[in-house]
Formats: sequence, C-alpha cells, structure tokens
Amino acid sequence: MKCIETHILAVVIIACSIAGCAVPPADVSGSDYRSRAVTRVQGALRVSAAVLSAEESAAVYGVPLAKKKIQPVWVEVQNNDDRNYFLLSPGMDPNFLPASEGAEAFADGASQDVAARLEARFGALAFHNSIPPGKTVSGFVLTNLNAAVKLVQLDLVASSRATTFSILIPVPGFRADYKASEVFLRDVYPPDKIVDYTDDDAFRAVLEALPCCSTNEDGSMNGDPLNLVIVGGLDDAFPALVRRGWQPAEQKWSGAIMKMITSALSGERYANAPVSDLYVFGRPQDLALQKARDTIHQRNHLRLWLTPMRYQGKPVWIGQISRDIGVRLTTHSPTLVTHKIDPDVDEARAALTEDMGYSQNLVKVGFVGGVGGARPDAPRENLTTDPYYTNGYRVVLVFDRAPTLLSGISLFPWNMEDLLKYPTSTTNTEIKPGAKP
Repeated sequence: MKCIETHILAVVIIACSIAGCAVPPADVSGSDYRSRAVTRVQGALRVSAAVLSAEESAAVYGVPLAKKKIQPVWVEVQNNDDRNYFLLSPGMDPNFLPASEGAEAFADGASQDVAARLEARFGALAFHNSIPPGKTVSGFVLTNLNAAVKLVQLDLVASSRATTFSILIPVPGFRADYKASEVFLRDVYPPDKIVDYTDDDAFRAVLEALPCCSTNEDGSMNGDPLNLVIVGGLDDAFPALVRRGWQPAEQKWSGAIMKMITSALSGERYANAPVSDLYVFGRPQDLALQKARDTIHQRNHLRLWLTPMRYQGKPVWIGQISRDIGVRLTTHSPTLVTHKIDPDVDEARAALTEDMGYSQNLVKVGFVGGVGGARPDAPRENLTTDPYYTNGYRVVLVFDRAPTLLSGISLFPWNMEDLLKYPTSTTNTEIKPGAKP
C-alpha cells in the first residue's frame, strides 16, 4: 500500500511541477463555427469543415451531445464537376452515428412528441448525399468525441472518380501545447533564412550537421537525442500522425494537472498529458505529440522543432522520440521525480517509422548520422540522468497528401551498411554540451 501511495504522490508532484498557469480555457460558446471553417480545393471540388466544441454542439442541437461522447463535424461540399459525388461518412469516423441514432440517444424516457422533434432536428442538420453537379451541400456528420484535435477525412466518390481531403482541425477549447496560428500559419524564420533543398546529398549533409541533442534552457547540458526528422506539415505529416493515434500534448494549466492526478488515481490513460520542455535553437519544442498506452506512466512521445529548412518545398522538423515506461525518483529534477524512459531509444524511433508506414501518407524514409553512437554497455544520459543507447542515427520521414501504399514507400539513396552493422561497429564518443557528435 505504501508503494502505491508513493507512486501516486510522485505523479501528483510531476503534475504540479509542470503547471505553468492556472487559467481556465476561454469561453468559445458564442463563436461561429462557419467563420473558422477550414477550406480546401482540389480540382473541381471545394470543401470546408469545422469541428464543434461541446458548447457549440449543445447550442446547435439543443441537447448536450458531448455528454454522450458525440461530436458534430460540419461539412460543406461545392461540386463544380460534371457528375454526382457522394460523401463517405466512415472516412471521417468508422463508428460514426447516423442522425437517427444521435436523436435516439436523447429520446430515452422522453415523450413521443419530444422524441419526434429530436429526430426531426437531427435529421434536418445532417449532411445528406448526393452532391449534384453545380451544387453546394452542407450539414453535420456525428462522430465520436475527440477533445484535442480532429482529423477530418473527406472521401468524395463519383463514377470512376475519387477525391480525398485530410484536414487537421484543432478542437475549440482545448489548450494545446502549441498555438496552431504560430506553429503552422506564421513564418518562424525570415524568408532570407529559409533554404529549400532539392538535392538529396546536400539535404543529408545539412541534417547530419544539426545538433546531436536537445538541451536545458541555457544550453549548458545535453538532453535526449535528436533522432527524428519529419518532412511535411499541416496537410500531410500531421494528419498522418493523428490518423495513427498520435495526439497533441495539453498545456500545463490547472485543468490538465487535475486530469493527470485523476488519471493516476483511476489507473486510466491520459491521451493528452502535458510534457516537460526541452530546448533546441534556444526555444522549447514547437509542439509535442504522444501515443498513450494503458496508463499515464506509459506512452510514446515526441517533441518537434521547426527548422529553417525545406525539402522540395516541404517544412522540415527536427525532433526527439522516446518511450516513457514509468516514474522514478531523482535529485536532478526540482520535483525529485521524473518519467523514466526506455533506454533503447532506437526502438521508439523504429516503432514510429513502422507506425507511419500504415498512415497512408509516408512516401520516403532514410537514415542520417548526427546523433553519435552510444553502446548499451556505455550509455549516455539525458537531463534527468536516464541512461540511453543508440546507433547514432536519426530517421527521416517524408510525407505527402496523396495516399501511398506500403509498397509505394521509397528509400533515400543513402548508404545503409553502417546502420545494418550496428552494434558491432558503433563506437562510443563523448559529446560535450552543444557540440556536434
């Protein structure tokens, strides 16, 4: 019993220590979802989509859909083609709810008149196929609740034609550990600092010249290895990650801290648990994503920093990925506790690579040096002295909007022999803070 209490106390201390503020989420109940709808155009089709918050869905439907774990997604399709199109709702959510089932969820125990009005209201709000040539159709698809970010995949089919839109939409009211307007929509770097690489060898060289590791805030100590490069953005890489169950971390505010504590007490997972800050380019991660496991103590998580590079026009992110496997005491943290990582960080890197192969958007994979090798019998340590070992490579994952089969994923024309020889050829090198390996 004492061990259990100590474990829960450790989680509480971690949760409280990473709290940056205690401001509740902004009230978005009065916002107009159409005004923030995301629009995409492909060929003769124009689509717009918006995800409703709990307050908005209650206002639109007149009943608290979020309490039943139901989330409406508003979709509008403008068809400028010469044939009928149909929206496939299972593409948005394999377990979507038809309007009649959504109404039935609130009709239990209601009078016949109320039930009839509910069914009529849900039916009137629903998206109805088809979308005739020259017409615009809009309405709601009822999906399962996601409190953080929603991947809205719109599969539109017609005779001998199919078009897919994958739109990543933050859910209003969720305090993500990033601001979408800053990370995705503004220029982090001035135009004269951005370099677009089209030559693979030149791209490999600049990736290998990036720092080996994340650091603490003043850059005096190295942290976890930078073993990940993601090439892509809001329309390809991040929809692929969310499609495979990766979710953004929540900001460090009081509500998130309480969720961490209650998750620890209940033994449940917390898909959006906050993460601590690591630093690259003198700033904390631009965004953090995680794939939750059974409990709050176990998860794969990654941090990403946008670089001033492009590869064939696509944004390039340098990142760190590792697997949390528990909680331990340490004197190297002001809280005296920390998450413990699996020392085999290459395993987490490989797991992500394999996972992304099933995302439908991974088109190219490669490995570059730059991290520096560390053998299992002589591991390096991160900022909280967790040991880790690695063959010294970072994986490069390139994404595209167009769906790609497993058989269609290509490899960079880079030498793979050294990677395959690990661990016999891996040498140990001491890496000083801020130095290249």
